[in-house]
Amino acid sequence: QVQLVESGGGLVQPGGSLRLSCAASGINFSIYVMGWYRQAPGKQRELVAGITSGGSTNYADSVKGRFTISRDNAKKTVYLQMNSLKPEDTTVYYCNAVLFSRRPELGYWGQGTQVIVSS
Repeated sequence: QVQLVESGGGLVQPGGSLRLSCAASGINFSIYVMGWYRQAPGKQRELVAGITSGGSTNYADSVKGRFTISRDNAKKTVYLQMNSLKPEDTTVYYCNAVLFSRRPELGYWGQGTQVIVSS
C-alpha cells in the first residue's frame, strides 16, 4: 500500500518560514520524481516545485528564490523549505510521486497540509 504523508504545515507570519515534509512508503522512492503542488480554492492544482531521482529541480516562477525542494532517499522523504512566505502562499500543499515522464495525475498523492500566512 502506497502512502505519502505530509507534515509541517501551519500558521506563520508574512516573511516567516516553514518546512514541509512528505514521507513515502510502499514505493521504490529513489526512482520517483517527487513534487509539491498547491491548490487554492476555486483554482487548479499547480506545481510548486519538483525534483527528479537524479536531483534536478524546477520551480514555479512565483516561488523561485524563496522555496527549496530536496529529498533524502534513505529516509524516503521529500522536503519543501519555504522562506519569505507571503499571504498569497496560503493554501493546501500536496506531495506527489510519479514515475519519470508520466503525468502527475498518474502518480500518488498525499492528503495535503495546510499553510496559512497571516499576521
